[in-house]
Order: sequence, then C-alpha cells, then structure tokens
Amino acid sequence: MGFNDISSGERVHIGFFGLRNAGKSSLVNAVTGQKLSVVSDVKGTTTDPVQKAMELLPVGPVVIIDTPGTDDGGTLGEMRVERTRRVLEKTDIAVLVIDSQKGKTPADSELCELFDKQNIPYVIAYNKCDLVNEYVAPNEKEIFVSAANGTNINELKEKIASLVNKKEKYIVADLIGSKKFVVLVTPIDGSAPKGRLILPQQMTLRELLDFHCTVVVCQPSELETTLDNSKKNPDLIITDSQVFGEVSKKMPSDVLITSFSMLMAHYKGDLKRLTDGALVLKKLADGDKVLISEGCSHHRQCNDIGTVKMPAWIQRFTGKKLHFEFTSGGEFPRDLTQYGLVVHCGGCMLNEKAMKSRLNTAACQGVPVVNYGVAIAYMNGILGRCLEIFPDVNI
Repeated sequence: MGFNDISSGERVHIGFFGLRNAGKSSLVNAVTGQKLSVVSDVKGTTTDPVQKAMELLPVGPVVIIDTPGTDDGGTLGEMRVERTRRVLEKTDIAVLVIDSQKGKTPADSELCELFDKQNIPYVIAYNKCDLVNEYVAPNEKEIFVSAANGTNINELKEKIASLVNKKEKYIVADLIGSKKFVVLVTPIDGSAPKGRLILPQQMTLRELLDFHCTVVVCQPSELETTLDNSKKNPDLIITDSQVFGEVSKKMPSDVLITSFSMLMAHYKGDLKRLTDGALVLKKLADGDKVLISEGCSHHRQCNDIGTVKMPAWIQRFTGKKLHFEFTSGGEFPRDLTQYGLVVHCGGCMLNEKAMKSRLNTAACQGVPVVNYGVAIAYMNGILGRCLEIFPDVNI
C-alpha cells in the first residue's frame, strides 16, 4: 500500500439495507455511478453483501455495501439476513431503501430500530418515486428518489454526507503535539510486507510528518546506534509490540515508549478496556480457552504472531495449559462465553465501528479483551511505562 492509498479501515462505511426488490442495488449503482451490483426484477438477486472501496463525492473515501433483502425466507435466506445484520457491525451510515409504491413495512421499522440501537445515523430513501403520483418527504431523515431516472440522487448523496462524523481523530499527535523528536522501531523480518511498511507504521509516520515532527525510523538492532547519534533523547519511542522486550532494554529510562498496536487502540478502540483485559492474563487457569482474533486475512508465516508467537508467549507467561482458538478477517464469534480471554490484533484493517462492535460484544457477555500490544507490554512488565503517554489510562 502506498502513502496515497486509504485503507478500508479509514473509509466511511455506507450500507444499503431494505426488503427484497426495493431497488437497493439499482440505487447503489445510481449513487456510485457504477454497475457495482447486479440488478434484476427477480427478488433476492443480491445473495451476499457486496462491498467496494471508492471515492464518493461529496463524502470522500468510502466503502459502499449492498446487502441482501432482510425479508429473505428459508434456511439460506436466514443466513443472508444474518450476514446483513453482521454488516451493521461495521456500518457508519445506513441507507434504508423502501419501495415508494409499498411504503414502510414492519420489517423496515425493525431495521430503523436496529439502526437506533446501534447508534447508526441513517437516511430513508423511498425509491421508485417515478411510479407514484405524489411524493413529499415528511421529514429531513427521509427523501424520495428514483434510481431509474436519477431523481434526487445528488440530494441523497448530500444527505449521506451530512451524516458523516467530521470530528478529527489522531493516532498520536493529540498525545504529544507538534515538532517533537520521535523514533519509530520497525522490524523488517519474514512477516514484514515486501517493499512497504505495515499500515499502522505508515499511518503513524504520515501523521507525525503532518505535525512537523522529526522522525527517525530504524530496526531494533540499530536502535542503540540511532540513540547514540542523536544530539538529544527522543520525546517518544514507538515500537512494534513484538520487540517490546528488546527495545525497552536499550532505551533511556526517562524516554516515553509505546507501541503501534497501543496507539491503534487509542485511535479506534478502547484502550482502558483492553488494559483491564491484560490483567486477566495472570488469572487464567489450566483448561481455559483463549480466542486469538485478527481483523484481516493474510498469508500465515512460519513464525506468525497470531497463531505461533502469541500462544507461546501467553503459555510461557501464565505457566498454564491453555486451549487456543483462532479467527481472522470478518469472522468473529457472536457467542464468546466459552472463552476466558479474547486477544485481538491492533485492528488496523477494521473501521472504528467494527472494532468497537467486537469490544462491545465481549463486554456484554462479560468476556475480557486485550490486544497484542497491551498484552505483550504487560507480559514484559512494562505496561505501566507504556501507558504514561495516555493521560486517561493507567493500571
């Protein structure tokens, strides 16, 4: 990924929902100006959520998601409806598409209740308005449109744009400010992507440059030389959490340290909840199940952090005989009650809504969660020090 690319996790996720044959796919195509979804008069043509990252004016970088009809019947239909409900977990803005000729149904009202329950801002688009005699939207949340002839499509896009959360978010700049001296420790090993940095490293580096910080990037083996060649100690060292132990031994005692994974938790998760989860590592008992979950799907290396390194570190730290299970990508269990702890990756490929949805699922079931960086810092005995940069979190 180049510096000018924007990952799916940083894009506004816009989901189109509604009953079969309400014209969701036609409206998606009209809004995007592309044939993103297959269109047919046959009910249930869209059988699985279809999503695409794109630029949508006036919103900006987005992920558009077209979902199956929520009134789909039968066993396969129920599975499609379940996939639609899972889309809600990562939806930032919802568009409820209703057939103007039929009006709002109880199923549509149920979707509105789900949007409200999950705090998803939404707009109701009454499609096929070209087939009715009169149409006047009763309130600002609703609009009559026609995917067939383009009526009010631009107005719909304006409504969607008005729902975007414009609050500026920062990975680290809000913690240290501008014009600071920062060292990034980025191991280049078998798990590092060839020819590029991993996404959290890219994002952090770019933000620091935007705030006119002086940034030095090195591998762990060059950290001592980097510090020796510097005229002063850095204000902060940010490291890959896998080398926390090695880096902490080399750095000056008065220099702040944290990891990319912990910064991602601050950026789009809940660092306090993840810190509480780390304390559970000492309480695990023989036979406990631990779920290790990653937000992306990638080729597993021979020394993969999720399936190899993390289980080994946890086994060694706890001294217990634990059972590990693994999920990746969009797979995340709804029922977590069998697990004593969930260990999650930094979540750089998940948007904030999806990451917080996973954390809330665990919280509602009383299951503690920790992420890689927080867990590794705790197991290395440096969690307190790594939290010093975060004013509202401590142990």
